[in-house]
This record gives sequence, structure tokens and C-alpha cells, in this order.
Amino acid sequence: MSQPTENLRVRRTRKLLRDALVELIEERGFDRLTVGQVTERAMVSRAAFYRNYADKYQLVEQIFDEAMAELLGTVSEDAGAGPPAAERWVVFFEHIDRYHRFYAALLGAKGSPWFAAKMRASLTDMVKEHLRPPPSDSLPAAVLGAMFTQSITWWLGNGRPCTPREIATRSARLAGAVIAEANRPPTNSP
Repeated sequence: MSQPTENLRVRRTRKLLRDALVELIEERGFDRLTVGQVTERAMVSRAAFYRNYADKYQLVEQIFDEAMAELLGTVSEDAGAGPPAAERWVVFFEHIDRYHRFYAALLGAKGSPWFAAKMRASLTDMVKEHLRPPPSDSLPAAVLGAMFTQSITWWLGNGRPCTPREIATRSARLAGAVIAEANRPPTNSP
């Protein structure tokens, strides 16, 4: 079997598994679904699943890691090389919009607290790299990571009531207030 044919088969299997995972989370919730249910829905053998993933957590992690890699590739870490800061937020929410079923399933009521914590941590790390000057403590980045996770959850949970540009603008304004407060000199009150 040629390499391109095998790569096509692996990509097809992974897509079927991912689609089945999202459907089952929407129906049953992440904690209640099993690998057997995912493989049955995807019409893929368990052996094919385990050739690609150790368990359902690794499947979710790989989907998330690939989505974040795509996002980080779009939102350049070097502000001079990428779009202006306001546009980076728009690109970020366009990314969330493109994968809205995945994020809504995992961050929604039937989702996974494990995934929400992973998302918060990833966004906190991403924000840390963009705070200028870097804060002396990690509180501002942690607050911003939680705020962005909550913005995403709110937006998706309410059926994306505004465009990615609008939610990006609102979230960026809130982030600006947190950053301004983080940059204020400390007061010496008890």
C-alpha cells in the first residue's frame, strides 16, 4: 500500500472518529460516552481507534492541540509580523466559530470540566506571551484566560448571537480593562 493512500485512510478514520465524538457529546455528554460508542457511531473498528488514540481523552487532546496549532499559526506571536492586536482577536473568534460544534460540545453543559480547565490553561499561557510588559505575577494572565474561556462559553451557549468580530471587540475591551488594572501601580493599603 502506498504512503499517500495510507495517509488518506488515517485522515478519514480520524475525521470519522472526531465527528462521532462531537455528536455523542452533544447527545450523551463527554463523561458518559465510551470508546465503543464512538467507534460504533464512526463505523470504525476499535483496533483502528487504538492505533490512533489511547483513549477518548487523547482523542479530544489531539483535536484541541491541532485546532490551537492552527490558531497560533494564524495569530502570529510576533505582533509586527501578524495582524494588529484587534484583528488577532477577530481571527481567534473566527477560529472558534469555525470549530463551534467541537467547542460547544466540550464547554457546554454536557461537556468536560477537564477540557474546560485545559482550555483555560492554554489561553492563560497564550495571553502571558502577549502581555507587555509581562506582569510580576500570574494573576492577570489567569484572569484573562478564564475570561476568554467564559466569553467563548457564553457566546456558544447563546447560539453565537453576534459575529466573531463583535464578540472579539467586546472581549478585547474587557481584556483591556483587566490589563489596565494589572499595569496600575500597587497601592499600599491593607
